[in-house]
Amino acid sequence: MSNAIEKRLEELGVTLPTAPAPAANYVPYVVTGNQLFISGQLPMTSEGLEFVGKVGETYTADEANEAAKLCAINLLSQAKAATGDLSKIKRLVKLVGFVNSTPDFTEQPKVINGASDFMVEVLGENGRHARSAVSAGALPFGVAVEIEAIFEIA
Repeated sequence: MSNAIEKRLEELGVTLPTAPAPAANYVPYVVTGNQLFISGQLPMTSEGLEFVGKVGETYTADEANEAAKLCAINLLSQAKAATGDLSKIKRLVKLVGFVNSTPDFTEQPKVINGASDFMVEVLGENGRHARSAVSAGALPFGVAVEIEAIFEIA
């Protein structure tokens, strides 16, 4: 592997999928200056969408935590598509996580920890970030989690 981030992904047994194409009239990422803004990513694998349903009804917080990790993997796929090389990532600046949850569900931070923990595991100290974790009444295609990110790049 050409850099520490890809080496760490390999050690974790994670293979980045091909960056998914946008599902509507927007771009998957925007680079401006030294910042990379990545549009919301869904819990998608090569098999298609995973974790369709509401947290607090279809999924527990722990199960949805895995959905958030899938979103983080897709964020890194988009980052690689945008930069051509993950070694250009200097740090993760911010994650914004949306949880499709029942009205009484209050563990959104626990769900989004799946992405946060994964990013720190892959990027080390440069993976520590500002974050929002909010509830949503519904998300695209009925998925349980959607996450967007801002990276600082070289």
